Amino acid sequence: MTAGTAGVDVGDIGSLRARLDEVDYLAGDELATALFLAMALPQPLLLEGEAGVGKTEAAKALAAVLDTPLLRLQCYEGIDAAEALYEWNYPRQLLGIRLAEAAGAPLVEDDLFGPAYLIARPLLQAVEHPGPRPAVLLVDEIDRADDEFEAFLLQLLAEGAVTIPEIGTRRAVVPPIVVLTSNRTRDLHDALKRRCLYHWIDYPPLDTVVRIVRRRAPGATTTVAEQVAAAVARLRTLDLQKPPGVAESIDWARALTLLGVDRLAPAVAGATLGSVLKYREDQSLAHDRGLAWLAGSG
Repeated sequence: MTAGTAGVDVGDIGSLRARLDEVDYLAGDELATALFLAMALPQPLLLEGEAGVGKTEAAKALAAVLDTPLLRLQCYEGIDAAEALYEWNYPRQLLGIRLAEAAGAPLVEDDLFGPAYLIARPLLQAVEHPGPRPAVLLVDEIDRADDEFEAFLLQLLAEGAVTIPEIGTRRAVVPPIVVLTSNRTRDLHDALKRRCLYHWIDYPPLDTVVRIVRRRAPGATTTVAEQVAAAVARLRTLDLQKPPGVAESIDWARALTLLGVDRLAPAVAGATLGSVLKYREDQSLAHDRGLAWLAGSG
């Protein structure tokens, strides 16, 4: 079976997984299948999971595999259409008015609200991408946006189109591959989920974390990678405000490598805890449990 999105041919699921591996993204069978189906159907893919498990990196890796642009929309509370879809270039419009006045040329409203004065933001850029391969549109942390913004996205997700009041509906000639991510800080609406494939990315098994750390922190020794992966797994057993993910494991291994450390001793673990735990309360919990326990030596 081959992916059916225009301009995309990644063979089968196994081939896609192998190509993701080539760009240093280690995807399990289920995630590779979800990414494959997002291209083959095509259908937007909603990736949920704890922060730092590789949701954003999955979209980046897919764009790298396809050698196509990654268009990222970072969501936040209060984001609206002007920041996500388009805005008008007001300084250029003002200049156009002045030039027309100086030349004594007639100027109507339609002259000022056309493509020449339009600034495309990520959603419009994805719709207008000329191909031949589709762009990968990453709508990152959609759970940070509000209900109204979710509703605003539905046309794009369902029809591969967006509407600009002054111009009309723009429909994608080469529809983007859409990946949405959520840390599940709030529940998303059924209307959005209904339009998407869904995959939950869990914390990977210990051996996979070691492989990822060795890929992303190539200077780290196997011992450091194994000890960091094990220590992070121990930390997740505590009642932390922000349990560390794979991203923090990589950061920790890089910090230890920079310091020339070849093993995770208790003193070193305490000194570098800020690489992996980002709340004072979480660090206190780790200290109370014991640095020897954290380093695996007691």
